[in-house]
Amino acid sequence: MKDALEHVKVVELGGYAAGPCIGKYLANFGAQVIHLESQQQPDGFRLQYPPYRGGKVGLNLSACFAFFNDSKSGITLNLKHPCGLALACRLVDWADVVIENMRPGVVSRLGLGYQTLRERKPSLVMLSTSNMGQTGPHARHPGFGSQLSSLSGFTHFIGEPDGPPHFLYGPYVDFIAVAFGGAAVLAALDYQRRTGESVYVDLSQYEAGLQFMSSALLNYSDHGVIESRDGNRDPAAAPHGCYPCRDGRWCVISCWDDEEWTRFCRAAEKQWWLSDPRFDSLLNRKKHEKELNLLIADWTRDRDASSVMYYLQDRGVHAASVNRMRDLFSDPQIAFRNIWQEFEHPEIGPHHYRMVSYQLSETPGSVRQPAPCLGQHNEDVFLRWLGMSPAEYREFAEQGVFS
Repeated sequence: MKDALEHVKVVELGGYAAGPCIGKYLANFGAQVIHLESQQQPDGFRLQYPPYRGGKVGLNLSACFAFFNDSKSGITLNLKHPCGLALACRLVDWADVVIENMRPGVVSRLGLGYQTLRERKPSLVMLSTSNMGQTGPHARHPGFGSQLSSLSGFTHFIGEPDGPPHFLYGPYVDFIAVAFGGAAVLAALDYQRRTGESVYVDLSQYEAGLQFMSSALLNYSDHGVIESRDGNRDPAAAPHGCYPCRDGRWCVISCWDDEEWTRFCRAAEKQWWLSDPRFDSLLNRKKHEKELNLLIADWTRDRDASSVMYYLQDRGVHAASVNRMRDLFSDPQIAFRNIWQEFEHPEIGPHHYRMVSYQLSETPGSVRQPAPCLGQHNEDVFLRWLGMSPAEYREFAEQGVFS
């Protein structure tokens, strides 16, 4: 077997990140993945999220769309046209897996709900991923990752104690759900291939986010304690913060026990910190954390962030420099593992695509091809993969089926 998923066929309905990112991961390991859109309603990332090539909005110029849709084939169908719906059903007959991330009820209204598709294909694996899941009083709740981060409790913990909550950067909960979704699809495929039976997975992105709130949830359920914002601090570590370095850079440092605190003081050549009663225990360091952070900032301020990181790591202290975007393209660790893989996109030009962050020893994955332009693979998919005749294809095209 050349690729782990070389015999797996997937159809995606939807857009943005929560559904298509699952398909991307499958495609990186050899699955044939078809990303289905329409001319009237293209994937939202194409027109709603920058950056765009040259700063100009365009259907095929979105780097954000490209980032989550490499290695796939892209087609367009008008699902409101009877022939378009019929072709979508033929795609389902071809596929092993259908992934959709539309609002609950939408695919059923289109005629592509699980119960309908299962009658056509009794062995179908289908995953629906939505904000709240398919059931419950808030199942139709609209929104994106920032709303889900707030609902899941993340936002409540971000910021200073006396300040307002801060949004978590990006659709973080979406990508937590993507990791669950990829695992769920593989488990469902394993079950289907052992039993021949269909599987339906209802994935709630909101619920997926809750697992990262475990300590706070347990503290409330067991002790009635409502945890609150505390900046960069951690209840089990001191120091635990982000400290200024030379040239506007930053470095994070944390000490998780008294032994590590001792190593840090010796590395910083600040032996007097060890004898200062304000810092002689975790409890006291927590009480005087503001003063401690100021002292550490004075030590780091004129030093290079990367040098601080390596110097402290070599001495058994947790530390890391704060990378900027440019640093991620020159990091030797990322380069060694070939995470960035460059392909020439027809309209964007050279573009770095991100390989999945895990490797398989016998069947390593890779980025297969650049993300598709809108409808780029219509002829290839319908003529070659589905066996449609050229005359039939032309007739459907004239009727607006592929619009």
